Amino acid sequence: MSIMNLRLPKPDYFLLAIITAAVLASIAPATGAMVPVISWASKIMIAILFFLYGARLSPQEALQGLKHWRLHSVILTFTYLLFPLIGLAMRLLVPDVLSEELYRGMLWLCLVPSTVQSSINFTSIAKGNVAGAIVSASFSNLIGVVVTPLLALALMSTSGGLRIEASSILDIVFQLLVPFMVGQLSRRWTAGFVKRHKRLKLVDQGSIVLVVYSAFSAGMREHMWTKVDVADIVKLVLVCCALLAAMLWVTWHVARLLGFGRADAIAIQFCGTKKSLATGVPMATVLFANLPDVGLMVLPLMVFHQVQLMACSAMASRYARQAT
Repeated sequence: MSIMNLRLPKPDYFLLAIITAAVLASIAPATGAMVPVISWASKIMIAILFFLYGARLSPQEALQGLKHWRLHSVILTFTYLLFPLIGLAMRLLVPDVLSEELYRGMLWLCLVPSTVQSSINFTSIAKGNVAGAIVSASFSNLIGVVVTPLLALALMSTSGGLRIEASSILDIVFQLLVPFMVGQLSRRWTAGFVKRHKRLKLVDQGSIVLVVYSAFSAGMREHMWTKVDVADIVKLVLVCCALLAAMLWVTWHVARLLGFGRADAIAIQFCGTKKSLATGVPMATVLFANLPDVGLMVLPLMVFHQVQLMACSAMASRYARQAT
């Protein structure tokens, strides 16, 4: 095959924008009068983000898809039970492999919901159970607004070395769950508009980029980069790769051992191993608003997000070739 015939993968512009925001905040963080402006802008954009989530999710489709309860229960078990247990076990990596700050980020990564769009896209490419992926990924994010903060309150206050106030749960409710419910209640008037206007996706992505800039700006004001070096980042990447590889192997083989067919096993594998950057970053900035190194809290999630995109993209393509 000639070099001219090789197809280079399309760049992930969303990820590039996130990286740019992190780099920009590291060079020119928000300071002085810009701090409250960026803070309030982030809160408003997060509310809009979860309002749009609510407007997109059809309750009728979700209830219909819940009939396949075995599939969804297995995926949720991986997302909210096995991942957190692995996160707790990673405490053994401190301090030889992971610093205390990066361990907190890894534990947080293990608590957040599954992705929605990429889980569905990869399941579709791989000829898996798309309907099951839609319901599982959506339901994971829906209950994650409540389950993830509760898990953080229970686990990160003990193993993560953080003090999380119960009032933080109320902050999550008002900033994330209330806008989501408003979006659900307004679907009669907004669902069609949101579905027709695909460019609203840019609002979703723009909110995440702004939140990343705000989080890293806060970290820079607290000199977060003095707490890690290049070796720490390399170790973090390797740990994320190992975590994803282990979960990809476990989800596939457990699904097959439980008697699921190929299409269901593919949905379980992609939905059960993914972690949502779009939900995890905004939630972290709300839940850990008073934490000085919140930028380091979301760094492992950013790394894992890119690793899972590359790995699952290759796997989905291989599954598709096998199916044909």
